Amino acid sequence: MAKKYFVLDTNVLLHDPGALTAFADNEVVLPFKVIEELDKFKKGSDDIGRHARQVIRFLDRLRVKGRLADGGVQVEETGGTVRIAMDDRTPSHPILAGGDADDRIIGVAYRLMQEGKATTFISKDINARIKSDALGIRTMDFEKQKVDFERIYMGYREVEADAAALRGLESENGIEPPADDLQPNEFVLFKGAGDAKAPVVGRFDAGRKRVVPLRFADKTIQNVSARNPQQRMAIELLMLDSVRLVTLMGPAGTGKTLLAVACGMQKVLVEKQYEKLLVSRPIVPFGQDIGYLPGAKEEKLWQWMQPIFDNLAYILRTKKKGGDGGMDERISNLIDSGALELEALTYIRGRSIPDQFIIIDEAQNLTPHEVKTVVSRVGEDSKVVLTGDPWQIDNPYLDSSSNGLAYAAERMKGLELAGHVMLAKSERSELASLAAQRL
Repeated sequence: MAKKYFVLDTNVLLHDPGALTAFADNEVVLPFKVIEELDKFKKGSDDIGRHARQVIRFLDRLRVKGRLADGGVQVEETGGTVRIAMDDRTPSHPILAGGDADDRIIGVAYRLMQEGKATTFISKDINARIKSDALGIRTMDFEKQKVDFERIYMGYREVEADAAALRGLESENGIEPPADDLQPNEFVLFKGAGDAKAPVVGRFDAGRKRVVPLRFADKTIQNVSARNPQQRMAIELLMLDSVRLVTLMGPAGTGKTLLAVACGMQKVLVEKQYEKLLVSRPIVPFGQDIGYLPGAKEEKLWQWMQPIFDNLAYILRTKKKGGDGGMDERISNLIDSGALELEALTYIRGRSIPDQFIIIDEAQNLTPHEVKTVVSRVGEDSKVVLTGDPWQIDNPYLDSSSNGLAYAAERMKGLELAGHVMLAKSERSELASLAAQRL
């Protein structure tokens, strides 16, 4: 089989430093401009900086074995080669004569293609892919950590059933599963049973191989109760101590963060199952830290965590006049007592987080590698909840198929300690629901 050539854009290596070994026994070509850009990013303290340093160290190990700029150096893990292309400053096509970074990188792929080599340009940058494709170069996104979002795991399925077949769900013993391919903690929504607002829902218990009734879904937890079947499923996963990783996906207003925070507070403050509720979010879409915001770290976080405070305010709301302090004071008391901690995602790396209920909000803006980093920080007896909207991604190099939230939901299905639900119906308000549908 003829050797294939893969020209990598810088953003592919910053997204996944393991990309250099992802193309089997073919040749990976790095334009010299990519090396220059890695040098610019290597000083960063975020994941991008760490990934740049990881790639540079890998290239340095290869350099010891031979000259990367000649025929390339073989990678032992794959049998393929990695080569640095030194001729990217010479325009290979008049339209690439501008000399900017994208043109120099794409130009290497174009020259290889003109030489008759089976060449593919790999980039996370949509515009760079458009330019490359317009020049006739075979062009692809980096597919290694992507999922088929059109067929993403929903966390539940609908099954036709009558009331007689579901009598067993009235007891803890449950019923036989209606399908052989149910995933652990997958829910079954029985159509034709129950009323429209509260249809019959069961959860597949893989250990017992039975579909069992929900234990927590119909309870009011911290002033919050489920308003639709998917929210009932989410509460069940959030309250089950045996489920250590929960992923909740859905559009704005479906209650992902509210349910997670309410159940977290119940577990920490009432049941004392965990020592602390830790809430974190990616600070800004492009991976910078909170330094640009005014004030000390706590003041910066207070501004960036405002959506979390909105949910806390809803949970802590009281209809009685003259309650125990204002809303801000009650939230501050939770933080001062150590029951609630707000942390920038940037600072979670390197920590070991035991015995905590951990919520990572807006997880759709994380790469699969960043999600792995966060979840791998979890210590003994902790629970992690990832929430986010895969249709609303701010990271320019991620989409609904390549973000860390979708990747985690798909890759962790089949494990008894993980559970997932896709929420669909907006419950924020009638206006919000109509706006989501019509605007």
